Amino acid sequence: MSFHPNDIVRRGRAATFIVLGAILFLVSGFYRAQILQHDDYKLQSETNRLRQLPLPAPRGAILDRKGQAIAENVIGYSVSLFGISEDSLRATMTRLGETIPITAGQIEDAVRRYRKDPNRPTVIIQNASFDVVSVLEEHRLQFPGLIVQSSPKRYYPDSTAVSGFVGYIREINEKELAKPEFASAGYKQGMLIGKDGLEETYESVLRGREGSRFVEVNARNRIVNHSPRQDLQPEPGQTLQTNIDMDLQRFVAKLFADSSLQGGVVAIEPETGAVLALHSAPTWDPNRFVGGVSTKYWNELMADSAKPFFNKALKGRYPPGSTFKLATAVMGLERGVVKVTDKFPIPCTGGMQYGNRYFRCWDKRGHGSLDMIGAVAQSCDVYFYQLGMRLTFEGMLAGGVRMGFNRKTGIDVPNEYRAIYPDGASYYNQRFGQRWSRGAEALNLAIGQGSNQQTVLNMARFYTALANNGYAAKPEIVRRNPERQKLYDLSDEENAALRRALSSVVAAGGTAAGSQIKGIAVAGKTGTAQSGKWVNGTELDHAWFVGFAPADQPKIVVAVMIEYGAHGSWAARFASKIMEYYLKAPTAVVAETG
Repeated sequence: MSFHPNDIVRRGRAATFIVLGAILFLVSGFYRAQILQHDDYKLQSETNRLRQLPLPAPRGAILDRKGQAIAENVIGYSVSLFGISEDSLRATMTRLGETIPITAGQIEDAVRRYRKDPNRPTVIIQNASFDVVSVLEEHRLQFPGLIVQSSPKRYYPDSTAVSGFVGYIREINEKELAKPEFASAGYKQGMLIGKDGLEETYESVLRGREGSRFVEVNARNRIVNHSPRQDLQPEPGQTLQTNIDMDLQRFVAKLFADSSLQGGVVAIEPETGAVLALHSAPTWDPNRFVGGVSTKYWNELMADSAKPFFNKALKGRYPPGSTFKLATAVMGLERGVVKVTDKFPIPCTGGMQYGNRYFRCWDKRGHGSLDMIGAVAQSCDVYFYQLGMRLTFEGMLAGGVRMGFNRKTGIDVPNEYRAIYPDGASYYNQRFGQRWSRGAEALNLAIGQGSNQQTVLNMARFYTALANNGYAAKPEIVRRNPERQKLYDLSDEENAALRRALSSVVAAGGTAAGSQIKGIAVAGKTGTAQSGKWVNGTELDHAWFVGFAPADQPKIVVAVMIEYGAHGSWAARFASKIMEYYLKAPTAVVAETG
């Protein structure tokens, strides 16, 4: 076939344009890739070649008021893997399980972490033992992408003694990661956060800032070299100094070392609200939560009928019993319905009739006719029944609400329970319908029973007001600006009379006469509160004591509640030992208490 010369020229020109267009397209592509998008492709190449290893930040130490460690950091080890895919991660961990103990749950947790951030090393063991690390180092060549590195490990030197307020740490979960406060703060999968107690409240102070280092890996994610990039060193968290007196805290923990004891203790500096000790018995070990609590230990805590994980000082709500009689006395004096020297018309003969019901006194023999100081010293129920009648049902409700018996104290740890105290008749209507009596409820409230359930912490707060002439101190574990609130307004003479009444409780003839401290005057009140639990026809009462010392210049308020502890005099003996330890030389007290 022959072509006309013009066709040949035309086709040659077309071929030339096509070739030039192809060359121009290739050149522009090279220019775009090598010049315009150089940084993007370089970053992608670096991402494929380099891996970022997080360097955990040491959490800030938690110290007591004297600088003793409550929580600190020791050297620990973590084990991680660079995964290529979920399947490869599962396969590697399955092979690892032939070398070290790995559960199916750990594998699933690791896969979950990998899904959240595939470019981040997947933590498989948060807190590896030295034995596990030694075995892994021997088999390192068998597991490409295996990372064993030292990392700060949280440690609580006094373990169970501080569980009532320190909290614990654990891995952040997906629900928490989705919260704005965690997302905006840069939290990532696998990081540890504070849970409960001081660890949670002051997380932003204690956490520090994570660092990082880079390593070069091959296609199998095996580390082949350290990157020339400079490491970003982690920044440790800030040190947190508290009001806690660890010497006193340990002493309290030893007093309640008997596993059969259940209850709560709070010791407060009345002037400032500084919490000197806070204890809940029985206890649990926060060290066993570091790196993840074992299923066995968790199930043991949940199955224990004594509920060690339930903080009895912050969350337990109990009828305050006779410790509340001082609140009733304050209401009566402030409203002017009674004077300290007044005696009521009905003497105590072991109880009194009200309507169709006989209200008993705790002492069946009766106390006779008493004034307020005698009634407090002997804890006479009949006296306070009559005072409750004078105050009326509405007056009892209004007075208790005004003094904060239906609120939280606002202590600086989470999960404090609100105390229960009715604020109106609607409370009773909702609970009992129409089957209740205003007069009977006023009598019950007056002696700390009925629909009146207080926390140990809230009763300690109220007694700081008795120690401070009406000013209640807000409890604080960490040193901040002390806050005080005026709960009531009495004359100096009336305040002095209440202190004399409280001192008479611990003096000879009082309900806590066996709890005197040599050389120190103690003021306080016992309480024996109904629990609703019966064994062999006998109700197991809760034992209370709340008081302060020295009586004339209070330096410490102590509240003790022992579940099913029978009479309040038992709680008083515990409280007086705590006061004595704090106010006297520790060596002398240890010798006396054994």
